[in-house]
Amino acid sequence: MTSAKKRILNIFLGYIFPGLLAIVLLYFVFRDMDFSIVFGYISAISFSWLIIFLAIFMFSHYLRALRWKVMLRSIKPETSVSNLFGAVMIGYGVNCIIPRLGELYRGLFLGRWEKISRTSILATVILERIIDIIALGVAVGIAVAIYPGELYSKVQWLKTVFILVFGFVLFIAVLMVLLVRFRESIILYIHSKTEKRFPVFSSFVIKSIEQLSFGFSCIRGVKDSSIVAIYSALIMIAYAYTSLAGFYLLRMDSIMDVNFTMAWILLSVSAFGVVMPTPGGTGSYHAIVIFVLVSLLGFSYEISAAYAILTHIISYIVFIFLALVSYYFVNSKMFKAGIPKENFISVFRKSKNED
Repeated sequence: MTSAKKRILNIFLGYIFPGLLAIVLLYFVFRDMDFSIVFGYISAISFSWLIIFLAIFMFSHYLRALRWKVMLRSIKPETSVSNLFGAVMIGYGVNCIIPRLGELYRGLFLGRWEKISRTSILATVILERIIDIIALGVAVGIAVAIYPGELYSKVQWLKTVFILVFGFVLFIAVLMVLLVRFRESIILYIHSKTEKRFPVFSSFVIKSIEQLSFGFSCIRGVKDSSIVAIYSALIMIAYAYTSLAGFYLLRMDSIMDVNFTMAWILLSVSAFGVVMPTPGGTGSYHAIVIFVLVSLLGFSYEISAAYAILTHIISYIVFIFLALVSYYFVNSKMFKAGIPKENFISVFRKSKNED
């Protein structure tokens, strides 16, 4: 395949396909919707609960920054929480536009701000995502146990997706363990096969393997492992409370009694909507949230659509706003300290302090 064809394919898969998928999903979700009823619910929201919703929402992502700080201890003992939180927000902000690219950007920005190897820090991002999926798996298991009925029969795709996702995670986890455990043997083999004919390539690959294995093995000892596990549990609980606050935000408690169990079920199943490659989960999030609220929790289609639309718009606005604020704030702080400002192009360039 020529470079031009590869470029076209990358543009299609990275930009066009996610956008088309989002549009198709939105069409099928909202094609028979009575938007006058939907926006009637949205116009009557509780502003006091909006503040609570935003507070819990932002706190859950602050917990992510604290967990990442623990994971980075073995790489750099002290990292700035404001830099960590800023990088997390930039990641989510970029994901709202281009799916998954935010994971790369948050690693690149933090690596540059904290003067940490980009390869090592991106390895911690991969590890963090694996931890997130494991936490989601536990959340689904709890949801199956607490749902008053047979959840897998109500959500027939849940078990299949659960197995596929965990199979993929297990595969990646095994590769990570092998890379960490047999690092020296792998490096020696690559060196023997490539050093003479491709010395530059050999050096690059060997250095990348060293930094990746260092990043993958960043969680060391029972203490750090326990703290990461606790933070992961707190993040999931905070997400569930965000979902619960969403019920009160739309005054859904006036329709039926709402509780934490309902919020946990909504969180556990709807999280798979964010996994799909659409910008910020657009379309996929709406489809699954509406399905859960209608089919599993018994709400009307219109109030469920209002919940999906409102919570998604809020998250979109918050992520993009905080991404821009973080970008400006941290860059200004770095500039005052005599460190050059970074942008979304410069972070891709190699720095003397990095790789």
